[in-house]
Amino acid sequence: MDERLTVVVGYPQSELLDIACVTTALYMANLLGAAPRYHVVLATSGGNDLVCDSGLVLRSQDTIERITGPLDTLVVSGGVGHEEAAGDRRLVGHVRRLAEVSRRVASVCTGASVLAAAGLLEGRRATTHWRYAGTLAARHPEVTVDPCPIFIREGKVSTAAGVTSALDLTLAFIEEDHGSTLARTVARGVVAYLQRPGDQAQMSMFVVAPPPEHPLMRKIVDYVTGHLDGDLSAAALATWLNISERHLTRLCLEHLDLTPGRYVRQARIKAAAQLLTSSSLSAAEVAARCGFGSAESLRQAFVAQYGLSPSQYRRNRAG
Repeated sequence: MDERLTVVVGYPQSELLDIACVTTALYMANLLGAAPRYHVVLATSGGNDLVCDSGLVLRSQDTIERITGPLDTLVVSGGVGHEEAAGDRRLVGHVRRLAEVSRRVASVCTGASVLAAAGLLEGRRATTHWRYAGTLAARHPEVTVDPCPIFIREGKVSTAAGVTSALDLTLAFIEEDHGSTLARTVARGVVAYLQRPGDQAQMSMFVVAPPPEHPLMRKIVDYVTGHLDGDLSAAALATWLNISERHLTRLCLEHLDLTPGRYVRQARIKAAAQLLTSSSLSAAEVAARCGFGSAESLRQAFVAQYGLSPSQYRRNRAG
C-alpha cells in the first residue's frame, strides 16, 4: 500500500476535536517524513457536509457508501449526535462493512456507541468518555466497558476516551507504524506535554498551579514539560532561549523560586509520580519517559523527594 488510507467517519453533531486530533497528528507525521504517508479522508453519509456539535461546518471529502477499501485505519468520531448515529442502520452497516476491510478500527469518545451498534465491540474491553460509560455498558452488556483508561487497544479494534485522548491514540498508531522517534516528534510538534500511555487515567497530568505570567518563563515551563526525556540542562535551556545561564537562573529564582536544575528535577519527579499511579509502565519505562536515564536514578530521586521507592509510592497511592 503506497499510502495508508485512513477514513474518519463523521455524522451530524460530531465533535470537531475528535476529528481534528486524528487528522492533525497524521498530517504532522506526513510533514515530518512518514513513509508510507497517511492519506486521510473525512467521510459522511451521502457525502453531506458535517455540522459539528459546536456549529462549525466541515466539508465531507467522500461518501461513506462509495468507499470500498482496503483501508489502513477506520476511525469513528464521537459527539453529541452519537445516539442518532448509532441508531442509523445504514451508517452502522457501512461502518461494519468497512471494518471488515480495515487493518485497524478505532472510535473516539462516544464513537464507541457506533462500534458497539455494529457489533465490533462484542466480547471486547472498551472505553469511552467517562460521562457516557454507564450508558454504553447498560445498552451493550456484551461489551466490557472500562471508563478509566484514555484508550484501549484489543487486537485490531481500539477505543479512545474523551476528545483529546484521540491524540494519544493517534500517536500510538504513529509509533506502531513508524517508530517512537517520529511519534514523540509529532507530540512535540502539536505541543502535547507527553505521549501518554493508554492505561493512564482520564485526567490531565498538569492540573497544577497556573503557569507564570512572565513570557520567557511560560516558554520554559512549556518546553520542559514537553521535553522531559531530552537535554534540560541549564546550558541547553539558556541556548534554546538565547539568553545567558545567569539570566536564566535569575528568572527561575524570581518566578519559580527554584534554580533551573531544581525546577527540571521537580517537573520530572511529578510526571513520574503521575505515570506510576495512573499507568502500568515499569519503573524503567517511567524513568525513560521522564528523563531519569535509569530506574536507579528514578529510585534515588523518589527516596530523596518522598522517602519512598517508586514501587512503594505506587503501592501506597493505589491503596
